[in-house]
Amino acid sequence: MEIITKCECLPLAVKVIGGLLRQKTVKRRDWENVRNDFIWSVTQMHEELNYAIYLSYEDLSPSLKLCFLYYSLLPKSTVFFANEIVGMWISEGFVHGTSPDLEEIGKQYYDELIQRNLIQPNTRYADQRVCDMHDVVRSFAQYMARNEVLVAKNKEINIADKINSQKFFRLSLETMGSELDELEWYSLQAQTSLRTLLSVGNIKIKPGDSLLAFSNLRTLHVEGANFDSLAKSLNQLKHLRYLSIKGSNTSRLPGSIGKMKFLQYISLNGCNSLVNLPSSIVTLKFLRYLNLFKTGISSIFKGFHGLSNLRILYGFPAHMDGDWCSLEELGPLSQLTVLHISGLENVSSSSFAAKARIGEKVRLSYLFLECTSRIRHDGRLVKDEEGNPEQQQRQIEEVFNELSPPSGLENLNIEGYFGRWLPRWMMSTAAVPLGSLRILMLDDLTCCTELPNGLCQLPCLEFLQIVRAPAIKRVGPEFVQPNHHCHNHYQVGVSFPRLSKLTFDGLVEWEEWEWELQVKAMPILEKLKLEKCKLRRVPVGLAFHARALTKLYIYDVKLLSSLENFTSVVYLELFRNTDLERISNLPKLQKLVIIMCPKMKVLNGVTALQRLTLEDYDMETVPVYLQDVRPRHLQLDCSLRLLSSIAAGKFGPEWDKFSHTQQVKAYADDEGVSRKWHVLYTRDPFHLETNISRSAIAQARNERKRLAYMTTCTIEDERPVGRRASTDKRQPLCQRFRCNAYRHLILWLRRECLHCNEANRVATSTDQWTEAVVYSACKRVVGGRYSRQQRQNEPSRM
Repeated sequence: MEIITKCECLPLAVKVIGGLLRQKTVKRRDWENVRNDFIWSVTQMHEELNYAIYLSYEDLSPSLKLCFLYYSLLPKSTVFFANEIVGMWISEGFVHGTSPDLEEIGKQYYDELIQRNLIQPNTRYADQRVCDMHDVVRSFAQYMARNEVLVAKNKEINIADKINSQKFFRLSLETMGSELDELEWYSLQAQTSLRTLLSVGNIKIKPGDSLLAFSNLRTLHVEGANFDSLAKSLNQLKHLRYLSIKGSNTSRLPGSIGKMKFLQYISLNGCNSLVNLPSSIVTLKFLRYLNLFKTGISSIFKGFHGLSNLRILYGFPAHMDGDWCSLEELGPLSQLTVLHISGLENVSSSSFAAKARIGEKVRLSYLFLECTSRIRHDGRLVKDEEGNPEQQQRQIEEVFNELSPPSGLENLNIEGYFGRWLPRWMMSTAAVPLGSLRILMLDDLTCCTELPNGLCQLPCLEFLQIVRAPAIKRVGPEFVQPNHHCHNHYQVGVSFPRLSKLTFDGLVEWEEWEWELQVKAMPILEKLKLEKCKLRRVPVGLAFHARALTKLYIYDVKLLSSLENFTSVVYLELFRNTDLERISNLPKLQKLVIIMCPKMKVLNGVTALQRLTLEDYDMETVPVYLQDVRPRHLQLDCSLRLLSSIAAGKFGPEWDKFSHTQQVKAYADDEGVSRKWHVLYTRDPFHLETNISRSAIAQARNERKRLAYMTTCTIEDERPVGRRASTDKRQPLCQRFRCNAYRHLILWLRRECLHCNEANRVATSTDQWTEAVVYSACKRVVGGRYSRQQRQNEPSRM
């Protein structure tokens, strides 16, 4: 607690110190040294410096300090993957070790920064491939490196003056904006000492511009700019190790690129206009990384296998040239740790696939096998009018059967596969070759009718994602229990023993998921996402056995009517499940998000609920089920008409549905402005605030009352009782009966109805009226005994 107090209870500071203590032993003395460090007593610490971050920084090794400071240079507006960042560190000489192990050592540095909470994994990407740096940590690192580094954005004033203020070793520029705000390449020419230049955005490069002034560059990353003018002088960068022109519209690389003998990393990702790779690239004997993903390059020259030092290869195009296939060039590349092959539908025979010798690449940890997608954006199949579909299916099945990975593979991605059966090395009889697999992503399974039955036996599988498989209608018991029909089969432990995240998305014809209650599986599953399918129910085996499941996401499962008995779920998000009516028995649920589920009627068994978010701009009233739950925080995004009715507070028809909630925030859009109108309510101490006018509120109340009279009451079990019945036996009247009572009991009500001021002073439409109360009130109004003075003296029912 003393250390936490020194952190002033700031979450980021506590996390960073926790990351520091994690590196220490469990000895009390080590923790006391952290608590008693003199840094805590410095009284004039610069505002950019944080005590906790400073302590963690000082505990880093010299190499890791350089890597940490370098990370703060990366522009926030673009995504950098772990292997790109490690490549920059290696190019700058921050990573020391033997050549084959440099990427592995760099990845260890990357992982240590995560463990110390100095960078945070982005949860949208699997396997911590992308991380973010907190703004406070980023500011600290940039301040520490301020004498050698400049990080600038075009939104800043006098950016050109900053660039010319002094000599820097590393320069990071973000120039996102209009053409009028573009920074000119010429303004960088004075920075002749640069070792790293990172430029993201619309920097203005003119035909006469060049790279000649930057002869000391080791790392060059130019993204989203016209690189053609600079490409001519590229070979003048004799010390360049890292070249990335990601997302630029360059159409060529210099033929002399082979003379850049120190070049180790080349990323051409997203260069759609680039259709040819210079053949001289094979002379780059130190090249470790080549990214051709999303380029126009569709063919590879013979001799590519000469790049024997390659560790990482993305976007390698599979193509045929007579009796020669480009996959043959992959055979000798035994050092590969990451391999992505595209265009596999072009391979005419499985014998060519075998020549790639994928299974012999013992260092391979990531494999991405891709065919051109045959699925439209709506999840339906693209009609193929050329060739024989059945023959093409058999051919691609045979090709993939020969691409069996090595046993040490950890990450497998298959995309665009159009065979009916997945490769045989994914079946239960061949599960051993995937014994190290941790991450499996299957995308665009055009014709697969069944999922492989061997996945549940993979001992290390942590992440499984299946996206867009329109031919799958049923997931049978074999998915969680292979050979389930055999009574005497031998099975050790539970199925999917390490699986923590599971996603099914775009199985648009999927109707049935069988999981028998006695089959144990997924004991540590933490996150499940179901999206765009026709499931009518979630299997009972899932709810019963997935006892570690804390996050559940269900989107566009339109036939699902109920969700029950997920006793461990803490966070539930529901989106556009049009038939969903009931949620019950989620005793640990703390946060619930319901978006466009119009039939929802029942919400119970959620005793731990703290936050409830509702979004539906078509709902005409606040859902009645809110009366049965007690969240501390309620957020509503609704129509302006409903928001105006909510704004009436105690005088409005929605009051009883939300008044018991401690805090309510309700919003409505208008004229293209998001959340232009609001209602903010706090129960204790009472506070009600809105920016909606009184006239709009009054109009909404009247419209709401007329709406109640025109619609049929949904309360079917309530019946009116006589006015002489005892009070404890009287039942509330529905809106429709009340309207009829006014219309028939008193002539005056035919003329004035409930909307007049006199009736409003008797009771509001939200009161639980009985016939006796209606009769008594109307009698007083018509008989004249209810004088204005009496009404002023009597306490108002409103």
